[in-house]
Amino acid sequence: MANTSPAVRRTALLASAIALLGTLTACGGDGGGGTATTATRPSPAAPARTTAPTTGRSPAPADSTGTPGDTAGSASASARTDGRCHTSALRASVGRMDPGAGQRNFPVVLTNISSRTCTLYGYPGLAFTDAAGRQLGPDPERTAASPETVRLVPGASAWAALSFADPGISGARTADPATLLVTPPDERDPLKVTWTAGDVPVSGGGRSAVSVTVLSSGEGP
Repeated sequence: MANTSPAVRRTALLASAIALLGTLTACGGDGGGGTATTATRPSPAAPARTTAPTTGRSPAPADSTGTPGDTAGSASASARTDGRCHTSALRASVGRMDPGAGQRNFPVVLTNISSRTCTLYGYPGLAFTDAAGRQLGPDPERTAASPETVRLVPGASAWAALSFADPGISGARTADPATLLVTPPDERDPLKVTWTAGDVPVSGGGRSAVSVTVLSSGEGP
């Protein structure tokens, strides 16, 4: 092998290093700052999502346990039973006298003033009293009849006939009441109605008797 001077060998090694550096730069750089670019592999496409057909009806709401509730069958209508008309639900009044054949006849009217429907069945309790609250004469006699249930919606009325012979004809002992007490069937508390129709028979019995009929729908004959 030929002998080469140290200077020549250094020059040859330097040239080889420069050539190698240029080759590496050309292969790894992009000429825009030397940042390497990494190619990414596209992800596989997500499978198509299947949508249930629309029925036009919202899903049933879930109840507290997380189970869908059956809203179509959850509502049940219960039949309402009308209760008896209590005194507090009624107003009492006495209608105009209807005279006939020596008789004095008065419709005693009970009106439902509550906001609910209630019923009446049978006879009202009646009693004439003076200004001090003392009863005048015996309780009216009940006429023979077959009672029927009267259903009163709010504002509706039922009536019973209070009748007695004209005292001027019968000659009965009389009194001028201050009040007529009206007690609805099966109740204990009466309603007070101011009596303005004059004397009534208080001796009782025979032609002096006061009578009352069962309650019927309406406000009078």
